Amino acid sequence: MKRDDGLEPNLEDLTTTKNIRLEDLVDRDSLKEVITSFVNLFGISVRLFSSEGDLLADAVEQQEVCKVINEYPDGRAACTATISTVKHTVPDPTQDTVHPCFSGARYHIAAITYDGRYVGRIVLGPYLPAEVKELPGSLLTTVREAPPSRLQQLLPQMPRARVETVRNIAEHMRGILDLILFSGHKALLTSQMHLASVRESYRELQDKNQRLQDAYDKLKELDRLKSNFIATISHELRTPLTSIIGYSEMMSEGIAGSLTDEQLEFVNTIRDKGEQLLTLIMSLLDLSKLESGSLALVKSDVDIRKSLDDVVSLLKPNATKAGVQLHVDVPAALPTIRGDANRIRQAVLNLAENAIKFTPSGGQVSLSAKLAQQVLDDAEDDIGFALIAPTRSVIEIRVADTGIGIPENEREKIFTPFYQVDSSSTREYGGTGLGLSIVQRLIHAHDGKISVEPNHPKGSVFILKIPVDLDA
Repeated sequence: MKRDDGLEPNLEDLTTTKNIRLEDLVDRDSLKEVITSFVNLFGISVRLFSSEGDLLADAVEQQEVCKVINEYPDGRAACTATISTVKHTVPDPTQDTVHPCFSGARYHIAAITYDGRYVGRIVLGPYLPAEVKELPGSLLTTVREAPPSRLQQLLPQMPRARVETVRNIAEHMRGILDLILFSGHKALLTSQMHLASVRESYRELQDKNQRLQDAYDKLKELDRLKSNFIATISHELRTPLTSIIGYSEMMSEGIAGSLTDEQLEFVNTIRDKGEQLLTLIMSLLDLSKLESGSLALVKSDVDIRKSLDDVVSLLKPNATKAGVQLHVDVPAALPTIRGDANRIRQAVLNLAENAIKFTPSGGQVSLSAKLAQQVLDDAEDDIGFALIAPTRSVIEIRVADTGIGIPENEREKIFTPFYQVDSSSTREYGGTGLGLSIVQRLIHAHDGKISVEPNHPKGSVFILKIPVDLDA
């Protein structure tokens, strides 16, 4: 519960009750119901004030004699003065105060305390003491214009009570209010402790979020520096390496003079290793551009059948040397797609090279493509929603092999840069672990998806899905 001034009570103050206020602990509507029940039971009006004199609740029945008195200016002024005095009277917490009215009635003012502190007051009245039988002289002298017979007729209609009875009523009301205050204090304290816990949890969450943001910003900056470093170093290495390869080719062709068989073997080794290193550098450059978003796609209408045929032509010698059969299966009526032909061919080439490398002699690698429908967004993970979800046309390219396959727990990791399933120093298959990462980024750049599945009974199947506009 909030204070009327809009400020939340201090948690420490609540536990010590040093700043507890009556209005902090009670619900005014509930308080109104409580004091109304007293009025209905005893017929005496009740007002409840805070320690600052603010009216928190009241149940007042204006007496007929009071209505008559207020019809006259002198009586109205006297009533206003009496009520103001009663309202601002602060009773002694140890003893109730009885304030007389010029009409012969009385007001009973009782202090409300909680945990030994004064928090408000109860005002009962006006009520007529049981011993009053005749019109008091103070009433006749104050309201001179009012007919005495009328006052004599109406005054006895005012609720009568003995002083002891009213004191007991006030004491009973204080007892009920004490229970209400205790319950309210308990609820308020619980609420404030919960709010304090929530605020502390929120503060800790903000601190963690800030630390995470700082760590993210730092990692992002480090990633940018890494990409710049790779791009710079790769560019600087490519220039002298091109010269090394060029000169080794000229030497192997005898331009610098004839070579012995052993010398020719050494020169060819230099050229082969240089070309391997150049391929690695080009992969690093591609990865750097893809990560930074600076790789520009030169889009045109791409004939997937031609792209796959080109890949097969390039890899046929390697497949024959490795004893692997290479097949391609693409329907003639396959539509074209809008994309970068060189980059799509590069993605398929990387997958096919890997398939040949990891397929033992006697195995086979097959490339195929077909028109398919793909569920948009995340609906494909929800079978029920996928039945009514929107779809788009895609060209589905599959690169399947009968090689060693990829363990299920490794299939998500293989697209991480530099990650290799067998990363030991004695691994049988070479490579840098960049190929699949580059393929994934190239396909994503075409708004496509890549996935890997097992190829029963052995091997793997890489599936590329690239959107196509059939109206193009």
